[in-house]
Amino acid sequence: MKTIFTNCLLYLALVLLTTGCKTLFSSEGSQTKSVLQNFDEAENAFNKIITHKTTVDELKQMGFDLETTPNVKLLTYLDIIERFIPNQSITKADLPLDVLACIESKNGCHAYELTLEVTRSKRYGNLCLDVTGFQRKTHITGWTFKSLIIIRDNLVTYKLRSGQPKVDRLEKRVKPLGPFQDLEGLLGRMPGMI
Repeated sequence: MKTIFTNCLLYLALVLLTTGCKTLFSSEGSQTKSVLQNFDEAENAFNKIITHKTTVDELKQMGFDLETTPNVKLLTYLDIIERFIPNQSITKADLPLDVLACIESKNGCHAYELTLEVTRSKRYGNLCLDVTGFQRKTHITGWTFKSLIIIRDNLVTYKLRSGQPKVDRLEKRVKPLGPFQDLEGLLGRMPGMI
C-alpha cells in the first residue's frame, strides 16, 4: 500500500514538472450547432432579411432554417405577448403594427427565436486555491446572437435581434472556508442535526 501511495506521489510530481501548473486548470466550452460560425456571419445573414419580402425558403438559404436548425424555439402568440408586453406600463398601442397583427391573428402567424452562443471558459490563478475551493478565477470569452423572426403567410413580417459580439469577462468566486463552506447547508439537512 505504501509503494502505491509513493508511486502516485512520484507520478504527480512528474506530471507537475513536465506540464506546469497552468495546464492543470480546467476549461470548458459550449457552442450552438449552426451553419453561422461567428457573430459577424449571423449579423450579416440577419441584415439580408427584408420584412414583407423575404420568404421562408429564402431564410433557409441564408442559414435560418427554422424547422431543422437546432436551438430554434417556436413561439405562440402568448409567448409574443409575454416578450413584447412584459408589464402593464406597455400596452398594445406601443407595439409595432406587424407584432400587433401577429398577436391578433393568434394562430395565423408563427414566431421563431434563434439563439446562437459560443463560449469558452478557462480557469486561472493559484492552482492550490482553485483545487481546494478557496478561490476560483475564470476567464470567459465568446459571443452570443439572438434573433426573433415573425412569419405570416410564408413571409417575414417582423425581425429583431440582440446579442453580444464579444464576450470577455472575468469571474472570481471566493470561499473563505474553502471546501468547508458548503458543509453548513449539508449538516443542516442531515437528520438529527440542528
